[in-house]
Amino acid sequence: MHFSPVPLHIPDGFLSIPISIICWAITIITLGIAISRTNKALGEKQVPLMGVMAAFIFAAQMINFPVAGGTSGHLLGGALAAIVLGPWAGMLVMTAVVAVQGLLFQDGGLLVMGANILNMGLVTAAIGYGLYRAVSNQSKAVKLSVAGVAAWLSVMAGALFTALQLWLSGTSQLGIVIPAMLGVHVLIGLGEAFITVAALSFILQTRPDLLGEDSESAKGSRAWVAVGGIIALVVVWLSPLASADPDGLNRVAMDIGFFNTAQTGEGLLAGYTVPFFADAAASKIMAGVIGVIVVGAIIMLIGRGMKAKS
Repeated sequence: MHFSPVPLHIPDGFLSIPISIICWAITIITLGIAISRTNKALGEKQVPLMGVMAAFIFAAQMINFPVAGGTSGHLLGGALAAIVLGPWAGMLVMTAVVAVQGLLFQDGGLLVMGANILNMGLVTAAIGYGLYRAVSNQSKAVKLSVAGVAAWLSVMAGALFTALQLWLSGTSQLGIVIPAMLGVHVLIGLGEAFITVAALSFILQTRPDLLGEDSESAKGSRAWVAVGGIIALVVVWLSPLASADPDGLNRVAMDIGFFNTAQTGEGLLAGYTVPFFADAAASKIMAGVIGVIVVGAIIMLIGRGMKAKS
């Protein structure tokens, strides 16, 4: 079994303070709009679905899949969340996931959390929703194909934003960091596309009404939420099998030479481990279970609060 040795998101030290503050400002303004829009439009069935989606994305991000050159990648999930929930609710789900990862597991720095939310949650959700809804009246095959393309593009966009932030921070030269980031994420995006299409295919088979499809076979919402929760826990159970290779950003940082500027945080659950478990696999699984419960509970509480206002 393998374990990821480094955080997966941008750590403190990679970006300058001014760029981090600008990213926070953009993120806060966008989230303010997302909260306002979600307050006005949140439906009855969306609250439990938001919780399930947050839990699944958190769990899926724990599994790094190998790509070429000793590099790994993991799901971002912004496109998937936006396609299922809509762009604004999807952004809130992604924000909760990234925030829990940073605050509870020290995965990504606190100063640069605004950049991580922007790159992984806001940009990806906007691209995923926009492209998918452009073909909302087309056949299922067309919509799934476009969803895959949207997921791939969302990864490339997130990589591009990260590269630009690294350049503006003076961490790396523009002509070096952009080709490096986009080159490695071309393959990682294929994994994102595959997972996104697989998840949407499952939803179309079990709850097509959630994607605007009519079907007499749609199951009850409680049963569907339970199934979604079980799937998230199964994914967590598989997390010790994740690739130990550095992810795309860390591989680029190592190759270009700014990896040693990373400032990693310390905490009880840092690195997705629970210190009370001697076995590394059990420790990682328990950390994942804790994360799934926490992020699911947070987004459910947020959703219920918004539903009451709407």
